[in-house]
Amino acid sequence: MNEPITDRHPFGHAISSEEIRARFAGCRQWEERLRQIILLAKALPELPEALKTPETALSGCENRVWLGHVRQEDGSLHFYAASDGRIVKGLLAIVLTAVEGKTPAQLAGQDPLAPFDDLGLRAELSVSRAGGLAAIAGRINAIVDSYIAN
Repeated sequence: MNEPITDRHPFGHAISSEEIRARFAGCRQWEERLRQIILLAKALPELPEALKTPETALSGCENRVWLGHVRQEDGSLHFYAASDGRIVKGLLAIVLTAVEGKTPAQLAGQDPLAPFDDLGLRAELSVSRAGGLAAIAGRINAIVDSYIAN
């Protein structure tokens, strides 16, 4: 998609992968991790309704999820996302931190879900949330592949 996005999210910019790791470093129990996920969800701005299109909608997720992107003039990708569910929205924020502002070449061959392993979250997610994350990763990989192939 190449439509203008005026609402920037802080993930990958003001909130870095290092900051996400620091937030989760002191969490010993799932409830503490869940609280951090919900706090991250609150930092993800609402997506304008105009960007919640059939093209950006994802299937395979427990909640409604939208994930789109814009290629910037410098070749980097700006991803935007939303979900109706607080937890899924927080999970999206973690993914966005890992992929935002990178070029397709930088993202090629990378697992967008690697942060969940680093944070010890993947094993604690329900089967349906894990399936939703797989759909999110699949969309990101398809976007990256579309630029690599050209």
